[in-house]
Amino acid sequence: LVAERVKFGEFVVFSLVLTAFIYPIAGSWQWNGGWLSEAGFIDFAGSSIVHSVGAWAGLVGAVLLGPRIGKFDANGKAQAMPGHNMALATLGALILWIGWYGFNPGSQLAMDQWVPYVAVTTTLAAAGGAIGATVVTTIRNGKPDLTMIINGILAGLVSVTAGCGNLTLAGAWLAGLIGGIIVVFSVSALDSLGIDDPVGAFSVHGTCGIWGTIVIGLWGYDIQGTGAGLGLFTGGGLGQLWIQIVGVLAYAVWTVATCYVTWKVIGAAFGGIRVNRLQEEQGLDISEHGMEAYPDYAMVTK
Repeated sequence: LVAERVKFGEFVVFSLVLTAFIYPIAGSWQWNGGWLSEAGFIDFAGSSIVHSVGAWAGLVGAVLLGPRIGKFDANGKAQAMPGHNMALATLGALILWIGWYGFNPGSQLAMDQWVPYVAVTTTLAAAGGAIGATVVTTIRNGKPDLTMIINGILAGLVSVTAGCGNLTLAGAWLAGLIGGIIVVFSVSALDSLGIDDPVGAFSVHGTCGIWGTIVIGLWGYDIQGTGAGLGLFTGGGLGQLWIQIVGVLAYAVWTVATCYVTWKVIGAAFGGIRVNRLQEEQGLDISEHGMEAYPDYAMVTK
């Protein structure tokens, strides 16, 4: 979310505060027997606790930083700034997909019969997200958009992270499919608001993190327990849906408030959090790290 214009040192300081204080406190509300856990909130592997917290933190930073040079024209219309290598981007998405098999099944915290079940719901949601994004971009643009398909896969994975142990196989696929659809429109919505999110990170982790948390209150089940329906459409009424919404709002308010203060304090202490115009035009690989990210395109002066 803050890529290509944030100072590296200031970003590291923020990351330390986020991971040492802001995130652990929020995580303890659910994963350490906290108030959300006692209220019945469900977030199996962290659609809200992990993904939306990171997304809200980055969104605050992106808003305070402002957009990259050239992202929006004089009329405020978003300009495409393509990535360097779509093959590597696709490979990165597939590596993340593989990593999710540690992330979601690992949250079972035991090598029991439910580990493969969680792995299957995770797989189906990712596939559903890819299908949803492919269909929507084809309808909107006339051709499938690989960048959105990549985000669709990740959107599906995020959409099932909270409910991978509480959704049926069909329910997990449907959650991922809808996540893959939502992410396309979310990216456009952020552009229309003038927020520069270089890779659609908030749409994937924030918007779909919210969706993945709420979907349990729509068609979730107590699969590993009594098998009873928890969601509005599975006989559980409005109770679970309400607590899921409360959890989503709690993580949003906490993260936005604490991260806003953190970004502002860091900016005041270090003279701002954004590189100057010359450094941004050179590229942060050079100005912040002293090396060429893409040496094949390096400018050589004799």
